[in-house]
Amino acid sequence: MPTFYEFFAGGGMVRQGLGPDWRCVFANDFDAKKGLSYQANWGTGGELRVSDIRDVATDDLPGRADMCWGSFPCQDLSLAGWGKGLAGERSGTYHVFWSIIEQLRAEGRAPRMVAVENVCGALSSRGGADFIRICQSFADAGYRYGALVVNAEQFVPQSRPRLFVIGVAEDVTIPDELVSAEPVPPFHNAPLRRAAGKLPDDILASMIWWNLPTPPRRPYDFVDIIEDRPKGVEWHSAEDTRALLAKMSEVNLAKVTAAKRSGRRMVGGIYKRTRRLPDGTKVQRAEVRFDDIAGCLRTPSGGSSRQIIMVVDGRRVRTRLISPRETARLMGLPDSYRLPKNYNDAYHLTGDGVVVPVVEHLATYLFEPLLGERMAGDEKIPGAMERRVKGIR
Repeated sequence: MPTFYEFFAGGGMVRQGLGPDWRCVFANDFDAKKGLSYQANWGTGGELRVSDIRDVATDDLPGRADMCWGSFPCQDLSLAGWGKGLAGERSGTYHVFWSIIEQLRAEGRAPRMVAVENVCGALSSRGGADFIRICQSFADAGYRYGALVVNAEQFVPQSRPRLFVIGVAEDVTIPDELVSAEPVPPFHNAPLRRAAGKLPDDILASMIWWNLPTPPRRPYDFVDIIEDRPKGVEWHSAEDTRALLAKMSEVNLAKVTAAKRSGRRMVGGIYKRTRRLPDGTKVQRAEVRFDDIAGCLRTPSGGSSRQIIMVVDGRRVRTRLISPRETARLMGLPDSYRLPKNYNDAYHLTGDGVVVPVVEHLATYLFEPLLGERMAGDEKIPGAMERRVKGIR
């Protein structure tokens, strides 16, 4: 059974995605509330340490793990991060994470694989210097590495593109079928190719284009996860819904009209955004999408990013906040996953997580073959998703 360390573990969504064939031997997160959720779902076996990553020593990490995962904070790499990138206080914890990898290497215990995940802003932040720094970390530590951009909408009804950089140690044999001679869609998009084109030759020499199969079309859409009687939220009053519609531009109102005429139940996701009118005036707009997927779950402070849903069924239009369970479903979590009772805590937990079926796909078609584990059949991923859909419906 392969073992792994999980840093910035949150509620253990990576652990959920890796599944029971993997054993977590150490997990860390600084957020005590997320730690409670982690233990509520994974027990109190002692592998979780709730502390600042700066307080973690290699003595805390048992043995040599097959994989080390790090979903380090994205705040300074996102569009709202003021351009600080890896020099920022939050995203800069990447350096602390990598110093642990370096120390394990010095002790002869470097993980056989290292996987890091973050927003796609990491490709372009500080003019591409942050992506170069991440790649340099892998190359300098003797890892052959490759980058992937995976949009979760291929697996769940949520638009959530994320960057994954996955490296393997020198003593790991890479099967030929896992490597492509050149970048291939859909996981090597144009921004990734441009970022890779800026890598210095010595760093580029260690880079691999991972070859993963394209997943089958997701078996459910946004409308399939929405509850008529949600827990934790209530439907808006008719007056509140009218006020929301009044904040829409003509373009967005036209989308609502089209949804009414579609002849089927439609669910759209709404975010409120500040827009500038032609005369320079700033107004708050409610912007909706009806394309069978939700907008990306985001969790900046203040709660302004909480997603509103609009359900259109003929002429009937209803709105409300998306429920905690619905956000969990957008992350691919099963309904058996225990969420915090507080709405904001649950939203923060899911919005900061890694989409479970994405991890499943990486584990099945990359991690396990690299480690020489038995490669599961093609039914593994669709089967897991189909079971999840049955639980929803």
